[in-house]
Order: sequence, then structure tokens, then C-alpha cells
Amino acid sequence: MKNQPKITVYSTETCMYCKMAKDFFKSHEVDFVEHNVAVDEKAREEMLDKSGQMGVPVIVVGDEVIVGFNRERLAELLGIK
Repeated sequence: MKNQPKITVYSTETCMYCKMAKDFFKSHEVDFVEHNVAVDEKAREEMLDKSGQMGVPVIVVGDEVIVGFNRERLAELLGIK
């Protein structure tokens, strides 16, 4: 996807909503960086600093932090119909 904002997904391997979010991005050819917060302490701390949440997924699109998988909001931010 051209001119897309930077996207970071904080997730765990066992999280169903994390998988749904990553599948959503892949199906729309949207690039993202993934951090597994179950094994990456630094990423877990970043996620907590950004969201104040321990639940996953935490998705950062540009400067916007989204807690959980909100398909409609992600589509809106990325101009996906």
C-alpha cells in the first residue's frame, strides 16, 4: 500500500484478535511490524507506555493507538473500503 502510515502490531501468538488484525493487513497488502509481547519485554514496555493496556492487540497506525481489533477504524485510517 502506497503512502501508508507506519503500522505496529503488539500481539501474542495465542491471541485470536491479533491473528484477525494481521490477516486483515495481509489481505489488503498493508505492511506492518509485529512485536510478540509475550517474549519481547522491551516491546511489552513500549505497548504499555503507548496504550496503558496489557491486553492485545495494540495497534499503532501513525500516531493513533487502537486497543483491540477494530476493523472499521483501521479501514478508515488506511482508506480501505
